[in-house]
Amino acid sequence: MQRCFAIATQLTVVALFAAPAGTLVCAENPQLASSSPTLSIPQLPPSGQPAASVDLTPEIRGDLAMAHQQYLQAIDDYSQVPTKTATLWNKLGMAYHHLFAMEEARRDYQRALQLRPQYPEALNNLGAVYYASKSYNKAIRYYRKALQLDPKSAPIYSNLGTAWFARGKVVRGIEAYRTAFALDPKVFESSSALLVNESLPAHDRAQQDYCLAKLFAASGKNEEAIEYLRKALDEGFTDRKKILEDQTLASVRATPEFAQLMTEQKVH
Repeated sequence: MQRCFAIATQLTVVALFAAPAGTLVCAENPQLASSSPTLSIPQLPPSGQPAASVDLTPEIRGDLAMAHQQYLQAIDDYSQVPTKTATLWNKLGMAYHHLFAMEEARRDYQRALQLRPQYPEALNNLGAVYYASKSYNKAIRYYRKALQLDPKSAPIYSNLGTAWFARGKVVRGIEAYRTAFALDPKVFESSSALLVNESLPAHDRAQQDYCLAKLFAASGKNEEAIEYLRKALDEGFTDRKKILEDQTLASVRATPEFAQLMTEQKVH
């Protein structure tokens, strides 16, 4: 069964179930309480063993389709589940979200919340729908509601920071990013299960990446700091004096990699 929907035109989302990069693979957010359900992927049978020995329910087939970024197939499989839980509605919403079908995604996230009002992933994802429509204040409200339920979620703090950046509130954005980084230093490198992770439009990303470079530098992660500085410069960060004088970047400037980066930028 395939369902019809309208395709929205703009939104950057992370491929939440794409392996092997890691902001995700099919499982509930491991940072949530142990009462959260686990989304498990079945092991395929060894070579030569009949595939029929693996019992694939519609939900598991949908999970596998999501893992292969086959979102239409995932929608078809999830729709065949007779009794839909809040987690199932959230998965359906994410499949539509990946296809930029925002009205359908919004509808299914809301259905998830009707069954489980205190569902931080669905609240986050609903916030991401509003972020996509540039309703940043609404997005921030939903991210904050999600954080009230899951105050140790680094990805949701990251989304909150991105929304603040989108509103031009750089200081608040940095504060949220700093909290996300403190909770999980790898939060900006990967994704989180059943959560939509947002990113800024290209023209705002340079300032964001410069701030991330400072966060990594302050934590002694010079290699990552250099990488985000390179991204910021490639994306149009123009304040070279700030890079050369910012005390947070002092340890980074002492590395050969920084000298090489500056040489590369002069060549460009």
